[in-house]
Amino acid sequence: MNVFFDNLLWTYQTLLTQVGIGCLLALSLYWVIATGQLFLGQVAFMAMGAYTSATLSMQFGLPLWMSVLMAIAFATAVAALIVYPMLRLSGVHMAIGTIAFVAVVRSVVINMEFLGGALGISGVPHPVSLATLYLIVCLVAAGMLWISKSRIGRNMEAVRTDEVAAAVMGINVGKVKLTCVLISSALAGLAGALNAHAMGSISPNEFTFQSCVTVLSYVVLGGIASPLGGILGAIVLIALPEMLSGLAEYRTMFNGLVIVVVVMLLPSGLFPIKTLRIRGYVNRR
Repeated sequence: MNVFFDNLLWTYQTLLTQVGIGCLLALSLYWVIATGQLFLGQVAFMAMGAYTSATLSMQFGLPLWMSVLMAIAFATAVAALIVYPMLRLSGVHMAIGTIAFVAVVRSVVINMEFLGGALGISGVPHPVSLATLYLIVCLVAAGMLWISKSRIGRNMEAVRTDEVAAAVMGINVGKVKLTCVLISSALAGLAGALNAHAMGSISPNEFTFQSCVTVLSYVVLGGIASPLGGILGAIVLIALPEMLSGLAEYRTMFNGLVIVVVVMLLPSGLFPIKTLRIRGYVNRR
């Protein structure tokens, strides 16, 4: 039995790593979506975390834990610099502004030779095991579940529902938004650092507009009713292409079809799975 699981983990190690990192990114995005902000710069902070941790490990020989902590600190510090002008924007304008920030970060990385340029970095030391990665995911998810049930979580929900009403109730809307963006950036930096060490390499092609949309789709598909929604969305969207691999050239089509059907029948997301919209169609007949 142990040999079977060892072979299974070895075969799907890359996929399981992608799922773990996707869960962390979904949790990162949940912090801002839960307050009604379309702040989509998580991929940029992921890149900062990945390159910072990899560079510190390879060039300065720092241990894993110190490299990861400094990567988180760097991503959070940069977020603190840009968060004030970004918070002046809202809705689509904020989304466009943060996606443009991702493009700027990617361009800077590609043009810096000591970061590997367009080829990226390979041979990143201190590999992170799947057990460590999923332990971190569970700890972060548990912490966010606890926060979502606390006064902080209720404040976040109030800000998302109606900012004016939340302010009248005495909630410091600006402080809530600022805090959520900084925590989101720190989590994205953590995801980037762990991804660099788990995969052993970094490529600028991982930090694109398409990556921003992919992370957003995790939360949209899973729903924002709970932090677990984003995790469920990440698992489905990352594992689905592998599950449909037997369909060969039709895989992409079925992958998109499944997502469209889920969004139509469960507009609030997969989690929690409530009454399917199709039941309403049946009742009206």
